[in-house]
Amino acid sequence: MRINKYISETGYCSRRETVRLIQAGRIIVNGELCKPNHDVEPGDIVLIDGKSIPLKEEPIYIALNKPRGITSTAAKHIEGNIIDFVNHPKRIFPVGRLDKDSEGLILLTNDGEIVNKILRSEHDHEKEYLVKVDKPFSDTFLKGISGGVDILVGKTEPCRVARISDDEFQIILTQGLNRQIRRMCRVFGYTVIRLERVRIMNVKLDGLDVGQWRDLAKEELNELKNLLLI
Repeated sequence: MRINKYISETGYCSRRETVRLIQAGRIIVNGELCKPNHDVEPGDIVLIDGKSIPLKEEPIYIALNKPRGITSTAAKHIEGNIIDFVNHPKRIFPVGRLDKDSEGLILLTNDGEIVNKILRSEHDHEKEYLVKVDKPFSDTFLKGISGGVDILVGKTEPCRVARISDDEFQIILTQGLNRQIRRMCRVFGYTVIRLERVRIMNVKLDGLDVGQWRDLAKEELNELKNLLLI
């Protein structure tokens, strides 16, 4: 089993965070420095910062209304990281990212399996956002956004958009490209001045104040797992 999959399944951190630990030289396998794509066999001794990986804890699933200015990373050396902000007594990590200048819904967990399932964009998992730009826009702009846009990291997939006001719209994506919505708007000459994520699949932001978090309800979690085929 690949090292990043092995560690994510222990609940210690996500596959993405495991890659960062490997690059930082913090993972040792059988006394040797771990390399990317290292395979782990039964009986191998895996140490992180010289310590054994703790036994897997009870799964935690949290919905946070992230404020602007908080960075969606588990890297403790980054000021304003999301882990310090939540200050949960158990080890958790964010599911994907919501850029520092954006706000709204982000999930945190210690369940590596659910992280990997959500992040696989080929499953067409919906994420819904409310966006305000710097000036009024036409229906031509909405049509252009919905059809797919060439941005620096490639062409975006078609998506659903709907007007809210002269300068605000709702958008539902099934992708998670870096700063995707901001880059899409910039292509058409608009600058995003407020971006809020309000839904990830079946999990909604409803009633959660900025900066507050809650545990997912049992029914909510069961529906999420059903959608993920877990």
